[in-house]
Amino acid sequence: QVQLVESGGGLVQAGGSLRLSCAASGVPFSSYVMGWFRQAPGKEREVVAKINSSGDSTYYVDSVKGRFTISRENAKNTVFLQMNSLKPEDTAIYYCAVARTFFRLERTDYWGQGTQVTVSS
Repeated sequence: QVQLVESGGGLVQAGGSLRLSCAASGVPFSSYVMGWFRQAPGKEREVVAKINSSGDSTYYVDSVKGRFTISRENAKNTVFLQMNSLKPEDTAIYYCAVARTFFRLERTDYWGQGTQVTVSS
C-alpha cells in the first residue's frame, strides 16, 4: 500500500521560508519520480516542482523558479521542497505525489494528504 505523508507546512510572513517533507512507503522510492503540487482556494491544482528518480533532473513552474528547490534523499524515502522568499500567492495546500514517470505524475493515483502553507502579507 502506497503511503505519502507530508509535513512542514505552516504560517509564515512574506519573504520567509518553509521546508516541506514527504515521506513515502509502499513504493520502490529510488525508481520513481516525485512531485509537489498545490491547490489554492477556488483554483485548480497545479504542479510546483518535479524531480526524477536519481535527483539530477528537476522541473519548476515559472512562478517558483529561483525561490523553490526540490530535492530527495533516496536512503530515507523522502522528498523535500525548500521554499524561500515566500509570497502571499504561494498560499495553498501542498501535496506530494509519486509515479513511475514524469508523464504519469499528474495522472497518478498516489497522493499525500496535503499540508497547508499560509503566507501573510
